[in-house]
Amino acid sequence: MINIEDYIPHREPIRIISEVIEINEESAIAGAVVNSRWPLYDGNEVNSLVLIEAIAQTSALVEGHKKKKQGKAGVKGWLVGIKSAEFKQTTIPVDTRLIISVKRLYSFDNYGVIEGTVKSGEDVLAVAVLQALRMDDI
Repeated sequence: MINIEDYIPHREPIRIISEVIEINEESAIAGAVVNSRWPLYDGNEVNSLVLIEAIAQTSALVEGHKKKKQGKAGVKGWLVGIKSAEFKQTTIPVDTRLIISVKRLYSFDNYGVIEGTVKSGEDVLAVAVLQALRMDDI
């Protein structure tokens, strides 16, 4: 079992992903369950913008995995930009189970571009391409 906090810098209450399903040096799949402690919770549901953070955290798993294999500490911080994003709904009900899949499109030194998809069952909730600059090596 992978301890997520060994791989990413995020801690409660901002840590969204709760389970590592699959991980390698190019991609990862993580699980999460929407809850009232998440950012952007409005008292009933969560704004779908939070899915960007779910994709970013799952991406950090990939980098953390690479660093662990090299005998280094996990990723300490990222500066993330949204290259593109498409949301299929504006809010997500509490207790919705999410599967977040990411794959690296390309990377150079501390910079990478990641594509992520968030699903609930067979329903795609969001697809985004993120640009990330790893800050711990600067």
